[in-house]
Amino acid sequence: MLIFGHCRLTMTNIGEKVVCLVAYHIFFMLFVWSYWKTIFTLPMNPSKEFHLSYSDKESLEREPRGESQQEVLRRAAKDLPIYTRTMSGAIRYCDRCHLVKPDRCHHCSVCDKCILKMDHHCPWVNNCVGFSNYKFFLLFLAYSLLYCLFIAATDLQYFIKFWTNGLPDTQAKFHIMFLFFAAAMFSVSLSSLFGYHCWLVSKNKSTLEVFRAPIFHHRTDKNGFSLGFSKNLRQVFGDEKKYWLLPVFSSLGDGCSFPTCLVNQDPEQASTPGGLNSTCKNENHLFPAKPLRDSQSHLLTDTHSWSDIGAKAEKGKVGMSNPALTMENET
Repeated sequence: MLIFGHCRLTMTNIGEKVVCLVAYHIFFMLFVWSYWKTIFTLPMNPSKEFHLSYSDKESLEREPRGESQQEVLRRAAKDLPIYTRTMSGAIRYCDRCHLVKPDRCHHCSVCDKCILKMDHHCPWVNNCVGFSNYKFFLLFLAYSLLYCLFIAATDLQYFIKFWTNGLPDTQAKFHIMFLFFAAAMFSVSLSSLFGYHCWLVSKNKSTLEVFRAPIFHHRTDKNGFSLGFSKNLRQVFGDEKKYWLLPVFSSLGDGCSFPTCLVNQDPEQASTPGGLNSTCKNENHLFPAKPLRDSQSHLLTDTHSWSDIGAKAEKGKVGMSNPALTMENET
């Protein structure tokens, strides 16, 4: 109602009123649409293939920590497309959800469930921000910022007149003062938050990964999932640019597997399990990295198949123990 009062009582030019109200409603509808999608889009959880079977869960609970539990996790993770590990090199396992965590998946203590590509739990939208609604959250920040900037910009000249006594003494004077201060304050806070998440998108990171970098086979790599600015952007917004500015889901992939810059960087490293670089060439990995899903593999510049090589490496290592592979709980 404040914006209507501002247009009706302050603006004298009819064209200015029409342009202001049309632009205002466009920004407002996009803001509400993206906010709605951020709130009511359910966070995606790991698929059934990542859950332990009933017999595996019984074995895990019955056996003491050690080789027996390692064997259970080996059997559960052998066909899963996972690359990341815990700090000790163990498979990332959630003992609350009883599943092997996909890459970039974390357990939310508020929702009490594992969330795919979890960024953070946002109290302002009362929802987890993750793979399924991260694009909506970004657009919500963008349109909130544009909404506030538009109000502040259209109100600025009248705000100056307010302090120079250039406005008639009407109730609209208080509308102008309140609108400008509120819009300006929200613009400052939103611009910093939106800028931070734009940086995260450009680096293909989540908020959690900034504070705790992902670990790939005993190696921490803070840029392990970064594929370059263009591909990082497409991973969140999709390949079709016509959907980029609309709060409709267009992100690439299924949220369970992600391409990594550590895979297939050098054709000469194809014989190395998981396509790791030369610093890991001599490591004896019991869990070679698995092929990416079709929806993700096209993001990689080198698309030649290496799954057969990884399978052969797995076959030659059956029955070998790995003392570094201990079950470790992780949030």
